Amino acid sequence: MKLQLARGTRDYSPEEKIARQDLTKNLISVFERYGYAPLETPLLERMDVLAAKYAGGEAADVMKEVFKVQDQGGRELGLRFDLTVPLARYVGMNPTLKMPFKRYQIGKAYRDGPIKQGRYREFWQYDIDIVGCGTMQADAEIIRVVLAAFDTLGLDVEIKINNRKLLSAIIQAAGISKELSETVIITIDKLDKLGEKTVIKELLNKGFDKEEAQNVMKHLRLRTIEEYEALLPGNEGVQELKQLFSLLPKDERLVFMPSLARGLAYYTGPVFEVFSKELSVSLAGGGRYDDMIGNYLGGKQKVPATGIAFGFEPILEVLDQQRKIPLKKSRTQVYVIPIGNVDAAGVVEELRDDGINADVDLIGRGLTKNIKYADAYGIPYVLFVGEDELERREFKLRNLKTGKETTGTLQSLCGQLSLSW
Repeated sequence: MKLQLARGTRDYSPEEKIARQDLTKNLISVFERYGYAPLETPLLERMDVLAAKYAGGEAADVMKEVFKVQDQGGRELGLRFDLTVPLARYVGMNPTLKMPFKRYQIGKAYRDGPIKQGRYREFWQYDIDIVGCGTMQADAEIIRVVLAAFDTLGLDVEIKINNRKLLSAIIQAAGISKELSETVIITIDKLDKLGEKTVIKELLNKGFDKEEAQNVMKHLRLRTIEEYEALLPGNEGVQELKQLFSLLPKDERLVFMPSLARGLAYYTGPVFEVFSKELSVSLAGGGRYDDMIGNYLGGKQKVPATGIAFGFEPILEVLDQQRKIPLKKSRTQVYVIPIGNVDAAGVVEELRDDGINADVDLIGRGLTKNIKYADAYGIPYVLFVGEDELERREFKLRNLKTGKETTGTLQSLCGQLSLSW
């Protein structure tokens, strides 16, 4: 049998996993600073939940990429394709939640789609959402969190912003009915990648006439919110965009982009997507979805919501390419090397009790091989423990990078190790 991974999945070495843990810690600190609480939901969801018209809808592109399974009872299940639909289901099942409900969730999602740089079939998402707040202040806060998060990561990004109400109105102004606007939106969402000619061709292939396709493109060539306000007086999407930008800092990273759609059908208002300026890779995306949760409740009430998902894999790849990830093979601070037949277990436990990440030779490798082992795993220090050291309670600590050696009590050496970490 040839050992190989399933397509679109990957292993993570200790270096990569440590880098992911560090990135996770940085993002969680930002999320919690803004008042978001953690939530976890199952990987498996019922297909009727995933396929509901307010989630993706059977015809939506994302539904073609769902990994489907069937349990022993014959029930149709699927692996979640994002963390937003499970959140909506959770809120719908917990009507006593106090609003607004601000949550972050970190977890895997799955899509059986094309594999390319930064895109896998099994991938991690880091989501933040505000449920129960219908004002633009909530959308503005989401964008502020995004700015803070990428500032923390040291990445130069551009946040493109639009409104689905505006986009629908642009399409209808081109002479296309409201019922067909979603079909057009799916194509328009590819404009930035495919270009105008290819998008027009795709619209023609979908049965729209040349005049309709050209009118859509003509309206999308406008560049400012003020131009759309003149084209579509009183449009709610335009007014929401004006209010949203007024609540945000004047920042060149915030860009109005009228063709931005975000492919999923459940978006109802502002939408946003984050791109790396240097590599033009999408790093995060989201928007407002005011109808989804209410529809899970049978349409009895409206539950506004907005949020964004951070794409963990592309963020890591961009950080890696920009060499902003310090790779560590281990979090061990010191490797204890017994000299001869000395039992060094007590020394190791003392180090650990003092909060030092310590490891010890378990197989009697000998001095030279132990030093090479510690160096191979990037452990910065080794501590030598022989009979004399145990008797005097003074030990020799060697910095493997500089070769400098320090002799002292465990207490004093622990202080040095803590300061150097």
